[in-house]
Amino acid sequence: MLRLGRLVFRSEDPDGRGRWLPSVSTSALFAPLSLRGLTLPNRLVVAPMCQYSVTDGFVGDYHLVHLGRFALGGFGMVIVEATGVTPEGRISHGDVGLWSDEHIPGLARLVDFLHGEGTAAGIQLAHAGAKASSLRPWDGPGPVTEENARPGESAWPTVSASEVPVGPGWPTPHALTVEELAEVREAFVAAARRALTAGFDVVELHAAHGYLLHQFLSPLSNRREDAYGGSLEARMRFPLEVVDAVRAAWPADRPLLVRVSAVDGSHEGITIEDTVAFARELRALGVDAVDVSGGGIGGGWEHPLGYGYQVPFAARIRAEADIPTMAVGLIVDARQSEAIVAGGAADLVALAREAQDDPNFAVHAARELTGGSYELYPVQAGPRLAGRGKLLGSMGPWTGPDPVQVREPA
Repeated sequence: MLRLGRLVFRSEDPDGRGRWLPSVSTSALFAPLSLRGLTLPNRLVVAPMCQYSVTDGFVGDYHLVHLGRFALGGFGMVIVEATGVTPEGRISHGDVGLWSDEHIPGLARLVDFLHGEGTAAGIQLAHAGAKASSLRPWDGPGPVTEENARPGESAWPTVSASEVPVGPGWPTPHALTVEELAEVREAFVAAARRALTAGFDVVELHAAHGYLLHQFLSPLSNRREDAYGGSLEARMRFPLEVVDAVRAAWPADRPLLVRVSAVDGSHEGITIEDTVAFARELRALGVDAVDVSGGGIGGGWEHPLGYGYQVPFAARIRAEADIPTMAVGLIVDARQSEAIVAGGAADLVALAREAQDDPNFAVHAARELTGGSYELYPVQAGPRLAGRGKLLGSMGPWTGPDPVQVREPA
């Protein structure tokens, strides 16, 4: 289905379909970006956002509406939330799953809608490790227990790099054996293959926010004494094995992303230098971009905090590892987003909470950066809104307090 001015296509589909915005060719934020055989119409991405709102991993109408609104809002790519590669790898009972072929149809329905609106579809594959078996956030913090479990639900054993609990009151996870590591790696591969069957354009591997792959990377959670622990090289080994295996299974014309925590919350954990080294290894394995976040291990946040606070991490990884990056972290404004891309700090800008607050952020940004263009809106809305905009412009702002403010016909 053609949509006014959009374009998203893969190399085998050169005619594509989607929404270009040719009138903002001078805008870095709305310049197309090609990653392997995929071309995105703009650099705005909806980051994975856990909704904890499914049963047994199956997405339904909620996710179609939740994610579909961002496609209507003009984002170049939408990434489905952290999706468990095994039932035990879910953060909570409410997590999306892709450990079974039965999950494919529901996700394919989402992909079809996103593609129909010219938006690329990504999915984040994840294993929560020691953070699995958690309560849904609105049910309270911490792990599921016999006392706080919902009816029909129960806790399950967790795993990690080492026997290091998430924090006080959390269970001690089982330290994965070498044989079990191979099983987890193959679960990621199997989920990636199912993602391909569902039609996703992009897979992102979750190695951030204190989940399993991050638990291997961080010296705060990885205390192993075998080949998978100790030095940075050894701590990177298992995450890189997962990346290598998924890259081999994921088609060569489709991008693979990895989300990282550039630093742990504590200065005693992962450093930006560690993550630059990791990113170099990711690039060597064929990863196409690094989604740069932070924290998740080490308590709070012992680093600067404010608007765009994680953008410097993305910029440094981009410069020193020579790999495209995606910036996140209190990005709230169109011109802020434009400056990030135009200034070379990152190639993509990902929004989460800001997108939830304004699902039309992308089309609003396009209007702001083009002096009022409605070209990025869906054809069902854009022309009508453009006409309304001209009328409102001729009338001036509503000043109140009278709700009726009219002018007499000439």
